[in-house]
Amino acid sequence: MSEHRPRVAIILFNLGGPDAPEAVRPFLENLFLDPAIVRLPKLLRWPLGKFIAARRTKAASENYAILGGKSPLLELTIAQGEALQAALAPEMEARCFVAMRYWHPFAEATAREVKAWGADEAILLPLYPQFSTTTSGSSIDDWKAACAKVGLDLPSKTLCCWHSDEGFARATAALVQASYDKARAELPAEVPLRILFSAHGLPESIVKRGDPYQWQVERSVAAVVGQLDIPGLDHSVCYQSRVTPQKWIGPSTEEALEHAAKEKVAVLVCPIAFVSEHSETLVELDVEYQELAHKLGIPGYFRVPAQNSDAGFIGALAGLVRRVRAGNRTLCSFAGGRQCPKQHGDCPHARARNAA
Repeated sequence: MSEHRPRVAIILFNLGGPDAPEAVRPFLENLFLDPAIVRLPKLLRWPLGKFIAARRTKAASENYAILGGKSPLLELTIAQGEALQAALAPEMEARCFVAMRYWHPFAEATAREVKAWGADEAILLPLYPQFSTTTSGSSIDDWKAACAKVGLDLPSKTLCCWHSDEGFARATAALVQASYDKARAELPAEVPLRILFSAHGLPESIVKRGDPYQWQVERSVAAVVGQLDIPGLDHSVCYQSRVTPQKWIGPSTEEALEHAAKEKVAVLVCPIAFVSEHSETLVELDVEYQELAHKLGIPGYFRVPAQNSDAGFIGALAGLVRRVRAGNRTLCSFAGGRQCPKQHGDCPHARARNAA
């Protein structure tokens, strides 16, 4: 008799994106009504969230029109899941399920799929290398609520972050190195080239409350830089996609571009917090910031592609799944236990301990 292979459901969490022009407004409403994003009591959050969504719909619709009227994120995430399943197939019966936070497929529908498949165990894998309460934290809370609603009760292990996992850093560095070499070959020898590691920004108040995201972004950059073979490398970290009027962490990507223009330095932009192409890479980086760079007179503007289903990246995810599954922690980082310094009280390990 053949040995029973447990059915392992791997839940891939991501932001989601509108799948048609008419989905832009409701997608934005879902985003800005999330209490993890707009941190106000519901009575205030609802009118404000609706107002912000209405105000941003026109600009967002124009961005998605450049992409054919929809986000490519779901198809790219499904492809990542299929590649990850294939990488794990020799050793486990794994199936990847996609749960998006702000547009279909939502967590509840995905939880029903997992239940129907008859999974024996689950691994929660946010496709955000760095943990933030606004991304991975919100998705994991949403997943738990969905499981309670549909009656899905599985032994589960949660990977909270993998910001400086060696496999992730190595795979990302390979993409950066190839892009750097290509850019360097296209530039005159006398023109310096700087790598801008651009991450999605956060309001400064969220970081000051203990969110570990910014610290983890910096760890990601250090890990990737450590894998590069570029003597005298010039690089910096910056933050994009500010959407509310309060003070956000910086420097902004716009400021980094202005600084490069003053120094007459070409730039290679690497999206360090995104692992799939979507509007913030294909429009914000490739169109808006490229136009700004040209306007500022920057001598060269280049971009590192997102990982998507890059073989090295998928191999890194497979390695993470293996380690999580083999470990004895229900909540773990890429290295096992908590990685964040003590001042980051919104680290999920700190929250779990405080809740115990």
